[in-house]
Amino acid sequence: MSVTASLIALGLYFIGYCLLHSFLASRRCKHWCLQHWPALMPAYRGLYNLLAVLLLVPLLWLYLQASGPLLVHWSGWSGWLMNGLSVAALVGFFSSSGDYSMAEFSGSRQWRQRHLGVRDPEQQARLRLGRWHRWVRHPWYFLALVLIWSRSMDAAQLLLSVLASLYFVIGSRLEERKLIEQFGDAYRHYRRLVPGLLPLPGRTISATRAQELEQQANRSL
Repeated sequence: MSVTASLIALGLYFIGYCLLHSFLASRRCKHWCLQHWPALMPAYRGLYNLLAVLLLVPLLWLYLQASGPLLVHWSGWSGWLMNGLSVAALVGFFSSSGDYSMAEFSGSRQWRQRHLGVRDPEQQARLRLGRWHRWVRHPWYFLALVLIWSRSMDAAQLLLSVLASLYFVIGSRLEERKLIEQFGDAYRHYRRLVPGLLPLPGRTISATRAQELEQQANRSL
């Protein structure tokens, strides 16, 4: 397979992966599963994560097939800067993990609570606005953008970086539609105060304001 064909295959697979990932995360798909396979719902999040990981294996294989000489190579002071940004992003992922319910993210909470008779465990989620959420609405997307764009790149990695960036923009908007449906005016107000993907000077909220918005959003659940 030529390099061009490998890049096309890689791009098409990644687009398909993102489309499937977003569809399975959608309220429409979850509602369909709830109607047809209600017993599956406590395991939905765990199976979703498992499938996402397994489908990365063919992506990795395609990436290796399309890899070639570097197009962008950071060296000297720029290399130190970019490596520093990468390390900072990894530290950010670790430090921001406390802003999320990892039990809910992994699906273990939904599975443990299956005996409670909750028809849709996904609806039991609560809005959590941690330290990082006071600066940017999607901290992990922001940190992922820093990480992928601070690496040296060949054509395959550049292609994935562009597509991943587009997916973060589109995916964040799709995700926020669900959050607005679930949390209403509280989340709409939060959106007006805090930027989505890139922190901006003067666009932050205090810990007290974040707590007030949390309480407002979760009060009606």
